[in-house]
Amino acid sequence: MTHHSSPQAHGLHWTTTGESHGPQLTAILEGLPAGLPLDFEAVQKGMMRRWEAYGRGKRASFEKDALSVLSGMKKGVTLGSPLTLGIGNADQKIDVLPNLTSPRPGHVDLPGVLRNQNRDIRALLERASARETASRTALGEVASQLLAPFGVEVFAWVRGIGGVEADWDFPTKPNKIGDSRARSAFFGLDDSMDGAWKSAIQAAEKAGDSLGGLIEVAVFGCPPGLGGFDQPVDRLDARLMATLASVPAIKGVSIGAGFSGSGMPGSSFHDGIYLDSSAWSGLGRLSNHAGGVEGGLSNGQPIRLFAAMKPIPTLRHGVESVDLEKHEEARATYERSDVCAVSAASVVAESVVALEIASALRARLGGVTFREMMVRFGELGKDQQPSSWPDEIGD
Repeated sequence: MTHHSSPQAHGLHWTTTGESHGPQLTAILEGLPAGLPLDFEAVQKGMMRRWEAYGRGKRASFEKDALSVLSGMKKGVTLGSPLTLGIGNADQKIDVLPNLTSPRPGHVDLPGVLRNQNRDIRALLERASARETASRTALGEVASQLLAPFGVEVFAWVRGIGGVEADWDFPTKPNKIGDSRARSAFFGLDDSMDGAWKSAIQAAEKAGDSLGGLIEVAVFGCPPGLGGFDQPVDRLDARLMATLASVPAIKGVSIGAGFSGSGMPGSSFHDGIYLDSSAWSGLGRLSNHAGGVEGGLSNGQPIRLFAAMKPIPTLRHGVESVDLEKHEEARATYERSDVCAVSAASVVAESVVALEIASALRARLGGVTFREMMVRFGELGKDQQPSSWPDEIGD
């Protein structure tokens, strides 16, 4: 018999099920501590942000993402057992929706039929659809509620759409980000870019085209030492970049200075250390080109990530493709879709990063109950100076 260790020993473990037009989506989260109060009205509100931004398609007008709690809770508090959430689909026509005859370049269609060796594109796109991200958004909202008592906050915002990018400075006061972002129809840091982005989307819609964009994600208040370096899969930067790359249509991910750092000399890139009584253990940084992660571990600085989203592959006029049944050239089949979903993707990006950070924090602190986690967090040495610590690991 093969034995698997508890998810609590390694952080959080999650999985999702369901199809885009099936009865419902299901999300399961294992490893939550017992005794954590959860506000599911806040979870529902956070999920609905996926539908609110400009550029979404017709489904945004009727899909409600109706949330239900199926296991893991008692009177609004976690039991420590797996948390199971159900998310109802308003559109449940999976059995009657037509198949697609011509695969859409950029989607799962062609590689999927080549793998399965049949022409049932519907059987592929229903699960590969970005509709699945509603489940991850729900779990990310739960993860954010686990992080909040420890002073850890995750925010994502749109930095650019269709090549039109904002030049905002990185925010130093996270308490103002939520309100500032809410004033933008695109979830930018303010509404200064809304006009340009709206014009770009309108032009693309008129042309039957689609647009991608750039998303920025930041983690504030993250304690140092989350992640690992014993094995490559433990590294926090690798985990964070991988979770962002798992979001549909994300084609590029970087952390900190990212690709621009490759052209900097080491004397300019590396973040100098100085004495700062307000920082963790009294040690601050002169810059943050590393993006808050060094050696696979969080270093106490804000974690800063970027994700590049490609244009949506479903176009009203289609692009060059082949009719698979007739084996002749044709235009790709059109399926109801958005013109631009960068803003929605930023909500998902925030959620998956929150899940990964919460998992790393859970693994670092351990414990069975939420109360135990809080006690252990207080023992991480935030108010201590390294000069008071032992010289060697065995002392």
